Amino acid sequence: MSLHAQLSTEAKARLHAQQRNSTITSLVISFLVVVLVGLVLLFILLPVTDNYTPEIVSYQSGVEEDKKVEKRKINRSVEKKPSSPSSSMAKVIASNSVSNIAIPVPDNLVSIDSVDYGSGSDFGSGWGEEDWGSGSGTSFFGQTVAGERILYIIDYSLSMAGKKDELMRAELADSVMKLPAGKQFQLIFFAGPAWVAGDELGKGRENVEVKTAGGKKVQWAGKGAMDFKCKDDLPQPKWLDATDSVVKKSLKIIEEEKLVWGTDWSNPLEMAFTMDPLPQVIIFMTDGHAGKKSLPTAEKYSKLAKEKGVLINTIALMEPKAATDMASLAKPTGGAFSLINENGEKEEYKQIKKKDKKK
Repeated sequence: MSLHAQLSTEAKARLHAQQRNSTITSLVISFLVVVLVGLVLLFILLPVTDNYTPEIVSYQSGVEEDKKVEKRKINRSVEKKPSSPSSSMAKVIASNSVSNIAIPVPDNLVSIDSVDYGSGSDFGSGWGEEDWGSGSGTSFFGQTVAGERILYIIDYSLSMAGKKDELMRAELADSVMKLPAGKQFQLIFFAGPAWVAGDELGKGRENVEVKTAGGKKVQWAGKGAMDFKCKDDLPQPKWLDATDSVVKKSLKIIEEEKLVWGTDWSNPLEMAFTMDPLPQVIIFMTDGHAGKKSLPTAEKYSKLAKEKGVLINTIALMEPKAATDMASLAKPTGGAFSLINENGEKEEYKQIKKKDKKK
């Protein structure tokens, strides 16, 4: 015996609707599952592609800078080549001959073992460029001047007026301009009084006041053209470095300094030996003879210079009468003496003496 339930029409309709919905849902789910499985297989089976984007590197050549052409510097020092040793003996010999090159005279002859044979020293001084001085030294009226400290003692007396004054200022300016950088120098001018270049001279003839660069006032009194005394402490000149600005200032002073009355050699020489440190080379130039005082003054200061190791070069400018005393001032120190004519050229002292004898 079996039981059969009779469904109503409404129930059957609901059942069919549920079956239809279930079928649609199953189909959708199946489709989605297939798609998902396909995507998974796609990622697994397909090769991995690397999305690498290459970098683009660009190179730009640098801008070529303007090169500054530097002025060629000439090395003036000459390196000595080693010489073969020698067993010979070298002796220092003092000579009485007059030369343009100042060589110190030794007190004693010393024999020493020589390790060099025929070695030279260096090229001459004064290689110039377009700027202030360069090279190992300078020159003055043809005399070679080399030293770390150079003192110029220059006659600025009224007797220098004219051709002598013109020659002196031109040669002095040229010599100072050729001083190598690193050297020290100073200028002492003299007539009756003596003063450092740049000091201010007051008016007067036998009584002159000098105002130093430091503001100190120095009184000078003369008992004649060739006998001047300083009433105050003698000024002590200071060394100047040969820089461009200092040299330029000195050249202006050389050109503009006025000439003064009198001629006394002793005052500027005394000032020279107050300097600290002392000069290595003194250049003493005058056009005049200082009367009976000239020779004693020359002998006194040449002796002092020799004791202190100071070399003195002397120049008699167009004045043969001063030649003997000027030579006496220079030669004992190992310095050079020159007699300069109206053309600015050196004349042999012996020739002048012969001319005087003929007259």
